[in-house]
This record gives sequence, C-alpha cells and structure tokens, in this order.
Amino acid sequence: MPDESHAGDSKGDSAGGSRSGASVDTVLGRLVVEQGLATHNEVDDCLKSKTPEDSLASLLVKGSFVTPSQLERLKRVVEAERSGQQIPGFRILGKLGAGAMATVFKGKQLSLDRTVAIKVLPRKFSSNAEFIERFYAEGRAAAQLNHPNIVQAYDVGKAGEFHYFVMEFVEGSTVYEQIVRAKRYSEADAINIAIQMAEALEHAHSKGLIHRDVKPKNIMLTRSGIAKLADMGLARGISDKEAAEQEAGKAYGTPYYISPEQIRGERVLTPAADIYSLGATLYHMVTGNVPFDGKNPSDVMHKHLKTALIPPDHVNPKLSAGISQIIEMMMAKDPRERYTSCADVLTDLRSVRAGDRPIFARSEVVAADLSTLAAEAESASITEIPIDRFRTPSPWSHPLAQVFVYLLIVSVIANAVLLILYLS
Repeated sequence: MPDESHAGDSKGDSAGGSRSGASVDTVLGRLVVEQGLATHNEVDDCLKSKTPEDSLASLLVKGSFVTPSQLERLKRVVEAERSGQQIPGFRILGKLGAGAMATVFKGKQLSLDRTVAIKVLPRKFSSNAEFIERFYAEGRAAAQLNHPNIVQAYDVGKAGEFHYFVMEFVEGSTVYEQIVRAKRYSEADAINIAIQMAEALEHAHSKGLIHRDVKPKNIMLTRSGIAKLADMGLARGISDKEAAEQEAGKAYGTPYYISPEQIRGERVLTPAADIYSLGATLYHMVTGNVPFDGKNPSDVMHKHLKTALIPPDHVNPKLSAGISQIIEMMMAKDPRERYTSCADVLTDLRSVRAGDRPIFARSEVVAADLSTLAAEAESASITEIPIDRFRTPSPWSHPLAQVFVYLLIVSVIANAVLLILYLS
C-alpha cells in the first residue's frame, strides 16, 4: 500500500499509482461528507480544481474544510478502510469500530450476498509473530463453536500484507453501551442475558475452551434481544499445557472483570474463571457499578484478590436476595467455592427467574449450619462434665473427709461468735 503522504499525488507513472490515488480521494471525500466537514458539492469543486501538484487532502485544508489535525485523523481511517478493501471476495460497506489491536469493518461477502463483519489486523502488527498468532488463534477458537449465542466465525486469512478475520455481523449494540445509556439493567432483563451467556459458555467449555474475557463490551445484542458472546481473542484450551506454560505468571483479561486465578497467572484454569467474569459482568449490569474500582488497573486487580465484595443488593436494594446470592457465589475468590459448572449457574438463574429461590446459592444453608453448631455448643455447655476415671482421686473427694471439713468450718465460726460476745 502506498504511503498516505502521497495520497492523491498524480505524479506516479504507473496506472496502479493513479488508481491508488483515486481510491484514496474517493474514501477521503466520502469520510469528509459523512462527518459533516464539507458537502458533496464542495468536495466535487475541490476535485475539479485539482492539478497534478495538488491532492484532495491539501485542497480540503487550503479551503478550510478540515484542519491539519482533522486531516491526520482522517488519513488513519482512510488507511484502515483501504486495507479492508483489499480483501478479495468482499466489499467494504463502512467502518464499525477500531481498537488498539484491530479495526472492524462492515462488509458484504459477494459469493453468498450476506453482510459480515471483517476484523483486520493493523499493518504495524503485520510483522509481529506473537500478534499474528493470537489473531489466527482467535479465528481457530471461534471456528470450533457453533451456538446461537456466540458470534459465528466464517473465515480467516491473509490478503497482501493484511491479516483478516471474517465473522457474523450483529446489528445492534453491546451490553456496555446499554449500561452507559440506561445506567443499569432491570433484574429480569439482566437474568435473561446472563442465561444466554451461561449457555454460550457452557457450549465453549464443552469444547474445551475458556473464554477468559467475558465482559459487557464482549456481549452483543441483536435488535430482537438475542445476546451473543464475541471476541475469542484470549480464548485458551483447558488442556493446552504449552500455552499455559508460556503464559504462566501473566494476567490475561480485563481488570474490572478478571478472575483472581487469572490475575495470579495460574497455569490451570477451569470454567470457574469464566463464571467469575460473568458474575462480575452481571454485577455491573444490575448495580450500574463495576464490582471493584481503583485508581489504576493494578489497584483494581488487587481488590479482586483481597477486598470483600459489597453484596449487589446493598448497592441496589431493589434486587432480590436470590440474584444477589447467585452473583456472590459466582464471584467467590476461591474457585472451589464457586459454581462447579455453567449448568449449575443456569439452574439457579432459571429458578430465580421463575420466582423461586436458588438451589445452590442459598445463604440460609450456611445459616442453618451455623445454627446447628451453636445448638451443639449450647448443649455441650449444660451437659454434666464426665469424670476422668483414669486419674487418681483426691482424698478430699471422700464423703467422710467432706463431713469433717464441714464440721471444722462450723466450729471455727461458733468459736469466733463466742469470742466476740465475751469481749463485748
């Protein structure tokens, strides 16, 4: 791909160079109009006044339609879009979003005439073996899964110097966007989404995969209300010992929702790690707050390890005791104290949705155990203490000795009384 500093430069001798310049001008012109920086007519006027020494970019700045800083931002978008346009068999329809690791486009798969999402690895990572391997690992992991609540993978490959991953296009929003918009979810709506995510994770776990990055931003919502788990970028095989050794001691995940065992970089991860993250996500959904906050990621992760969780119903008193108990069990710091599987999580979520109490997460069971212990302790305190028959008895324990002591005490008291009367 030609350097963008020469975008639109007609000095190039090759036909390819001219087509490249025209492509840049086309994308740049469209973006300027879409962002309201200029009208179609104003862009057309700039194009008509172009000379071999000019580019559309320079004319837009000269005409005060865009500032130099705006132009730099637009150039980055142009580069990202043109990288997507080089993928054979697909037509780019627009940009959906961009992050540090990838840019995602809305596209059309020409052979099947279907709308797709295309994730493209930025050019700056195209020579980084670790990033490339992780990018393809995401595609391989997603390809193993086939579930209505998981974003479906279609293809992964390389076109020129760009690596791409084609997946199901979900038209809608994310749970995170809904939290930002409405502050928090109703308990009923949150439970419905949590059930769908638990079903998705149950499927992934059955295929031997741990997601490791369950969070509100990775839960897509269709316009019909179906929730879909996205982004398998951190997924790891439960039995992948090689990956476990390579990642030992490193914390992979998102600080606000990461499990304690992921923070510690433990080699062995179980489905309990995803259950914790789903619990943290559910906590955020029903309270409007993340479970633990702090001044930096390290502070937040330290709280996941050491700070007691404020019960959700203490933050939002409208919540039922049942949903609060479920979340607290999902977010137990010790994996052994959490649900053993998503199947158990689903049992409790469905029970609370039906208006009943959870089966596994019931605080009264603990209370009953404590009451039993207290009753046993009280009973023991009023029971006659048994005699140790293996110890040599004291001579004062004999009845005659006790009578003698009693008479001696009475005699001393009587003599004391007589002496007082005599002296008076």
